[in-house]
Amino acid sequence: MSDTHGTHPADGTSPDPGAAWRDWHERREAAVASSYGPLSLTGTHWLADFPDGALPGLPGEWREDGDELVLTADAGDGLTVDGKPFAGTVRLTADHPPVHESRVAAGDRRLVVLRREGLWAVRDFDPGSAARRAFQGIEATPYDPRWTVPGVYRPYAEERSVRVANADGRERGLGLSGEVVFELDGRVHALQAAVEDDGSLWAVFADATSGGSTFRFRFLRPEAPAADGAVTVDLNRALLPPCAFADHFICPFPPPGNTLDLAVEAGERRVRTA
Repeated sequence: MSDTHGTHPADGTSPDPGAAWRDWHERREAAVASSYGPLSLTGTHWLADFPDGALPGLPGEWREDGDELVLTADAGDGLTVDGKPFAGTVRLTADHPPVHESRVAAGDRRLVVLRREGLWAVRDFDPGSAARRAFQGIEATPYDPRWTVPGVYRPYAEERSVRVANADGRERGLGLSGEVVFELDGRVHALQAAVEDDGSLWAVFADATSGGSTFRFRFLRPEAPAADGAVTVDLNRALLPPCAFADHFICPFPPPGNTLDLAVEAGERRVRTA
């Protein structure tokens, strides 16, 4: 789901920011609730935890072999690879988004191959998941212009990696490319951020509301900075991380320094369920 700021009206006038936010929020809820959105993830199975190659609830035998994962199955396992019924052995590499384009499927379920820091895992995305059936929307604070401010991106001389805890209880490296600096209520704040493949920024942050009126941490995805580093910091579009929708994601916690000492009463707050 791209974090866009809405399109400009055909008459050339500036879009109403409140209307643009509402459009963004509706599209965000639709993406989360889609067949292979984050609500459909029912398991992340690390091969290192299952040396016999049998992953919980998944057909076939899954084994790692250097830079590839080897899947062996027979016709009775009901798997497809590249859309065709599969029996035999196939060598796989890590899948990349979107989920529905992953190579291996079991009926409507998509089995996504994942690799993190040299370790292999298989994720099970099931459109019939209980979380998807129970989803009633995302609780979010309506747009408030107070939370949209100018900022500047200051890249580091070299990318850094810090070890942070992840939602699954393991510690992993988090790559950081620079800082987003902005002023709010007369005070200067900074968030360490990574640069995405499309040039946009990504920061994991917490604030005084985290774990109370909002989820324990959130994501911020500013658009790509201008040539001089100028960037818009729109906390109205603070995002719930994937692990807010399913326990099987491995979201990183905020790195040291990314907990703001103010209450960000803006953006997505919690998942609403039936």
